[in-house]
Amino acid sequence: MVHWQNWSGKLESTAHSIQFLRTEEDTCALAEHANDNGLVIRAAGATHSHAPLVKTTGIVADLQGLSGVMSTETADNSAWIWAGSRIFTLGRPLHEAGLALHNQGDIDQQAIAGATATGTHGTGPKLKNLSAAVRGMTIATASGELITTSPDRNPDIFTAARQHLGAFGIVTRIKLELEPAYRLREHTWQADLDELLENWSEHAEQNRHFEFFWYPQEDRGQAKTINPTTDEPEYPLAAEGARCGWSYEVLPNHRPHKHTEMEYSVPKEHGAACMREIQSLLTNQFSDIAWPIEYRTLAADDVWLSTAYERDTVTISVHQDVRLDDEVYFRACEEIFLSFQGRPHWGKVNYLNAAQMSERHPRWEQWWQIRDELDPRGTFLNDYLRGLQPA
Repeated sequence: MVHWQNWSGKLESTAHSIQFLRTEEDTCALAEHANDNGLVIRAAGATHSHAPLVKTTGIVADLQGLSGVMSTETADNSAWIWAGSRIFTLGRPLHEAGLALHNQGDIDQQAIAGATATGTHGTGPKLKNLSAAVRGMTIATASGELITTSPDRNPDIFTAARQHLGAFGIVTRIKLELEPAYRLREHTWQADLDELLENWSEHAEQNRHFEFFWYPQEDRGQAKTINPTTDEPEYPLAAEGARCGWSYEVLPNHRPHKHTEMEYSVPKEHGAACMREIQSLLTNQFSDIAWPIEYRTLAADDVWLSTAYERDTVTISVHQDVRLDDEVYFRACEEIFLSFQGRPHWGKVNYLNAAQMSERHPRWEQWWQIRDELDPRGTFLNDYLRGLQPA
């Protein structure tokens, strides 16, 4: 038995074993072994999730050894990438091939398999999450078989598994849709929350990227826009807020402070009203909260378990220091998010049950049906995911 914990240290478990995978052959053999012996197996990338997706008493399969860009194709702007690759390791090799991710999140420390499994995203009203960029994947299934999925190969599995939560098998490689390498320039400013919420839609529509953080203790907002530029990169890169460089140099930020996080996605038209309710909650009931609230945008997509499935979206994130209790605060925020038709981010804290998830995801039953057909024994389901299975 071995100890496992996530990046923040907030989630931990005593696992049967941690297995470090370096080849697809080893991955298939491990999946088959777990299935034959009644063991749960959960794949781990960078362990950046705040949700208990990896937590298990079974086997933790560490994917760090399956890392790197396998091949690039400029004709259709795509690349095959090993699943354990950290996002920050992709920027340079993709750039050298003349390619780049469409978008990426506020940090770039996650593994690409985990980021696509949970719908990780950046900000931009015309930009979708990373799961929507998946154009193919290879999965080691519970039977020990290695299957490749795409819109043309095993299309039913592909459609469901683009955002798979690690529940279909162990994803070993991913084909991503990319775009030609591009440069960005960022700009930041401060404004009060009323001004930001009054003008947020205009800011979002007029800029490729727009977001803001609201700091409740100071009652101020720090806003940011990032836009394409033909300017040459300016090295050394300026501090965050004034950078000009290639996309992979400008989009991510350094976030070293350990925290827990809850994020909900609400329909775009409800974003400002929801944020005002969160502001009121912090002002009147949780005036001691010091961590900022993050407000971003996300384009509608067709990924079944995406928080932006078939609707343009605003995402609102609340945070707490990892050393402090977060449940009372997060539950109060969740009540507000749910009242605005919110869907929780799969890689962050939520308290929803199976029935509540089903209400929020129109393809919920179909997703589970395809998953269960591929893994009938539940080899890839930990306690958390079993608790979400349809009755």
